[in-house]
Amino acid sequence: MLHSLRDKPNLFERSLEATVFEELNRFFANVHDCGHTIESLSKREKESYHLSAFNLLLAYVWENNEYYREKLREHGFTQPDIPHLADIHRIPLLEKNLLKGNRDILLSVERAKITQYHLTSGTTGKPIYNALTFNDQYAHDAIPFYPTVYDGDSSHDVVGIALPYEFAQPALGFHRLYQFIFGAAIVSLGKGGYMAPLDKTVDALHEFQISILITTPSYAALLAEQAAMMGCSIGENIRVRKLMLTGEGCSPQFITRLKELWNCEIHQIYGSTECGLVGIQHAIEEGYQILEGNVLVEIIDETNMPVEDGEIGEIVITTLLREAMPFIRYKTGDIGFVQEAGEQSKNKLKRLHLRGRKGGTLSIEGIDYSPILLEHFLLMNPDVGLWFRFVVEDEELTIQIENPNGVDAEELSGQVKRHMYTAGGIVCEVEIVDRIERDYSKVNRVYFKGEKRK
Repeated sequence: MLHSLRDKPNLFERSLEATVFEELNRFFANVHDCGHTIESLSKREKESYHLSAFNLLLAYVWENNEYYREKLREHGFTQPDIPHLADIHRIPLLEKNLLKGNRDILLSVERAKITQYHLTSGTTGKPIYNALTFNDQYAHDAIPFYPTVYDGDSSHDVVGIALPYEFAQPALGFHRLYQFIFGAAIVSLGKGGYMAPLDKTVDALHEFQISILITTPSYAALLAEQAAMMGCSIGENIRVRKLMLTGEGCSPQFITRLKELWNCEIHQIYGSTECGLVGIQHAIEEGYQILEGNVLVEIIDETNMPVEDGEIGEIVITTLLREAMPFIRYKTGDIGFVQEAGEQSKNKLKRLHLRGRKGGTLSIEGIDYSPILLEHFLLMNPDVGLWFRFVVEDEELTIQIENPNGVDAEELSGQVKRHMYTAGGIVCEVEIVDRIERDYSKVNRVYFKGEKRK
């Protein structure tokens, strides 16, 4: 267990008396005093908490944010509350397009209270902005305890964060979490670039004996490749005990390969610059444990109505503990479904299972396929390396792969074609290339013919 339930896990002990979340702080103080956490509350108790937290947030933005207040009025609200959690569909959804390039639309505090700005990469247009107060950074996220989600004692860990520190929230978010809440030592590795070349990062993994590495799946593969080139043995010179992966979707088979390379446990993180941490996955088959004290997760169908647990739809997130810029019923564009925890599980947090991005499928000969599913099938062949491309032209698929084990090229090509068809009915051509250019940014496996490629 990371800390006593009676201990505040926050080195910057701040008074929450002046913030909207004091009521929730008292709620969790009482829960912890009784020897419980958000992880052990019953479904009914969590629903009661979510209704109280959601109504508290509605009252807060009604008072402090013009956009939310006017949208609620447009939807017939004369006061900011709902009587039952089942009425949440009456609250307007928050669309990404509205937020892109609109810096202040969700701002709910005076600018003098902001201590950190973040923004998304804007790879699909203008960025989405986020802002945090001091309490958002160091106090509010620590109100609920998650003793099994963040398993193990991190006070003696050295945590390497190999994520971009520029603009986006995840790197600094993990930095704050492990340094100020869990008391770990931090090495801010960054992710490529002038000050963080691969060889320097591998040296740092060895010299600082980094025990937890937080990065993206593709960058973890890059670092393992670089370590092998430098003669550094993972498990001997480099002793990472846990990889925490975020920022990219990847297949179960990719995770299996990374486990073989790093010989350590792997936790996957679901979250965003906009909403912060949403869930943590310890085992693929179990799904992401939703941080239900911090966020409320819904699944909606194509008519924007909530669906039952187990049904697939678009993931919608409400941040329950953010005062500077709350995101209320934010449509993420991610697809998935939610399940209750198993009856035998001591951790009662709901589980989120991801199923890709809305509109992210590839049409191959009239059939839609998820790129992650294609990746999973492809990497079942141990002679296929971790760098590849799916090239699409007129609904025809060519898979470009390397041949790291030096097997007969014609045989490897035939194996891949036969397996892809047998596993998923996927008709494709296979092109073996000497080397696929490595990418330091968010990896892109899919290219359409005519698109500029490296």
